[in-house]
Amino acid sequence: MTRELVWTGFISLDGIVDSPGGTAEGHPNGGWVFRTPFDPDSYSLKGEELQETTALMFGRRSYEAFASVWPQSDDHADYRDLPKYVVSTTLDEDALVGGWGEQQILRSVKDVAALKETDGGAIFIHGSAALACGLADADLIDRYNLLVFPVLLGDGKSVFPGRARDEQRLALRESAAYPNGVLKAVYDIVR
Repeated sequence: MTRELVWTGFISLDGIVDSPGGTAEGHPNGGWVFRTPFDPDSYSLKGEELQETTALMFGRRSYEAFASVWPQSDDHADYRDLPKYVVSTTLDEDALVGGWGEQQILRSVKDVAALKETDGGAIFIHGSAALACGLADADLIDRYNLLVFPVLLGDGKSVFPGRARDEQRLALRESAAYPNGVLKAVYDIVR
């Protein structure tokens, strides 16, 4: 049995994942998540994910962003000791941060495919839009855990390729709607 690879994240209604947390990430409308009224129930998916996350995967840019905050963050303490995989052709081993559990650099999509064939549970990808696109193109993503925010951004990074591709069917595993307009949508890839 292969390990499940799950992309999880905040996404606008028009499919943009760029800069949900702030303008420092580069999008002119960065921070759009925080301009949605806070409802703790609408974030329940993040707590549910902790129960099944056995490892984390990042692209280089997301790794560098998260590694500067998450190791010291009480909000992310449950992730501290989990194995982490960084998919990058440019990151050096000496750039990995200390005190954040076992970390390994994967150099290719082929390395990710090999990792999926190992023993262990679900591997969750946070952020990492370019990585998610590449892994989806290689048919390695198994599930999307989405929190869809009631905002249209028009332009920015997406986890879904912006070019023509073969149809990919999804099966709805779970959904919920919250009073603040956020939708939870958990989709399995149909193969």
